[in-house]
Amino acid sequence: MDILDLFNKGGPAMWPLLVLSVLAVSVIFERLWFWLRILTQEKEIVERVLDAATENWEIATEIAQKAIDQPIGRFLYAPLRLHNSDAETFRLALESTAAEEVAGMRRGEKLLESVIALSPLLGLLGTVLGLIQSLRSIRIGDLGTESTAGVTTGIGESLISTAAGLIVAIVTLVFYRLFQGFVVNQVKVFNKAGNDLELLYRQSPPDPNKSTSGIVRNPAQESLTSPRKRNKNKFTQIPEPSSEKPVENPLPNSPPELENES
Repeated sequence: MDILDLFNKGGPAMWPLLVLSVLAVSVIFERLWFWLRILTQEKEIVERVLDAATENWEIATEIAQKAIDQPIGRFLYAPLRLHNSDAETFRLALESTAAEEVAGMRRGEKLLESVIALSPLLGLLGTVLGLIQSLRSIRIGDLGTESTAGVTTGIGESLISTAAGLIVAIVTLVFYRLFQGFVVNQVKVFNKAGNDLELLYRQSPPDPNKSTSGIVRNPAQESLTSPRKRNKNKFTQIPEPSSEKPVENPLPNSPPELENES
């Protein structure tokens, strides 16, 4: 017995079950592709951003900005794009973005819940309709005779819709629980990554005096500058000594005219 034959014998309830199964399969494949991309890339993104944040916040911001196609990238980039923010604002940006991203990860769950709830009921409805149609043709005088063989066959065929509804509900429930487990795991990843990033921010916040181009001044190079140049910029009111050697006066107490006459 092929699938088309079973579908036809299942009765009218098989059509809504077919629609629900197509919707469930489409959501399942979309969510599988979504989670496959996330689980294979998020660990690398978190490590790169945290490693860069320990040295230069601007580089960490650029790395997070390039990963905004991923939920973890948008989560890390939300507080880093704020300029001159305090620790409280930094934390609020993390929390609001995490709530938004987790809500996006739950997309499609309502549809899967509806399929899980409706499929067994539709299967049971198809079975009831099949039993009503089969029992309607039974006569009391025909009980125990060969004429009731077709009735028992109709009752068996009416149970096909119930089996189909249970299969759709069970398969959908398996993937629904799997996706819920992924969401719970992502909440843990977001909490850990957000706490680590906030801790780094509190320990060494970005310096607002640094150039926006990412060039960091090196104190060691500044210390190699000659004291004369630094003092020239700092104490402009003190003139520099002349490089020419002054002419010594052999007789400082006598005027120059007396020296010529002698």
